[in-house]
Amino acid sequence: MKKRLASFLIFALLFSITLSAQQKPKFGLILHGGAGSIKKGSLTPKQEEDYTKMLNECLQIGYKILEEGKPALDAVEAVINHMEDSPLFNAGKGAVLTSDGVVELDAAVMNGANLAAGAVAGVHHIKNPISLARLVMEKSKHVMLISDGAERFAKENNTPLVDQEYFIIPARLEALKRIKAREEEEKKGKTVTSVSYWEDTKRGTVGVAALDVNGNLAAGTSTGGVMNKKYGRVGDSPIIGAGTYANNKTCAVSATGTGEYFIRLSVTKDISSLMEYKGMSLKDAADEVIMKKLGELGGDGGIIAIDKEGNIAWPFNTDGMFRGYYLQGGQPVVKMYKD
Repeated sequence: MKKRLASFLIFALLFSITLSAQQKPKFGLILHGGAGSIKKGSLTPKQEEDYTKMLNECLQIGYKILEEGKPALDAVEAVINHMEDSPLFNAGKGAVLTSDGVVELDAAVMNGANLAAGAVAGVHHIKNPISLARLVMEKSKHVMLISDGAERFAKENNTPLVDQEYFIIPARLEALKRIKAREEEEKKGKTVTSVSYWEDTKRGTVGVAALDVNGNLAAGTSTGGVMNKKYGRVGDSPIIGAGTYANNKTCAVSATGTGEYFIRLSVTKDISSLMEYKGMSLKDAADEVIMKKLGELGGDGGIIAIDKEGNIAWPFNTDGMFRGYYLQGGQPVVKMYKD
């Protein structure tokens, strides 16, 4: 009787372990389209519909690539390409404008399998900066190339360049005009507090983190930076360990928010390090960095992340963040407000 009971318990334990392993997703992706003052009522029904549709499209694109057994890097690049081509986000077409009225783009990508990384910053004519960042990672000896040098590298590698007019949309031009006008009013001692939807400077950066069927992680981030930024300003997105990070031992992370704070805290690397050195879960590590450290320093924003086990996290300390995930065995999930 005791032997039968012991055998049954062993069987039950093994079955439970097997079932648990089967339930864990072998692949999946999580993405963001920027964090900021995204409150209910700040978007029109049409805008809500457009963002929901676009985020779902992106999840489907990435999921199909991963389902076919292709690398996480391929999914990250393809999804971000789609977001860079959309005027809905502050990346590629539709990016925010500098104080001089031009577009300056930044992007980075990282391979968790070997810690290879590539980044570009301050480029003016690259249609898809995330693809150029991957080229820097795979076709050069460097990690980051900037401005004219990055564009020279792009030409040498047959990357198509586009005119500035391609990126600039009317809504961004109007927003810059309103911001300039508000600055003039403030110089006169007047207090101006109204900020419209398109004037919010902390919204629209895009990022993706993915886990493929081979257990490899990858992350990528692309942005136009901050509206009305000064010439040459670079935020956290293209800086490995600040706005973008991936390590197969821990997780893949992409950030969005006030870049200067993410740089000072090395946010994405800090999350990975808390997992690696302190044994923290992805959720606990992400909450520690975003909900505690970032807030205490005075920064705002959020991250999306996936770990080597397929667990996900997306903490943010703003009113909202365009975000979504799609894991093996589940359905695509899209959100934008602080639910």
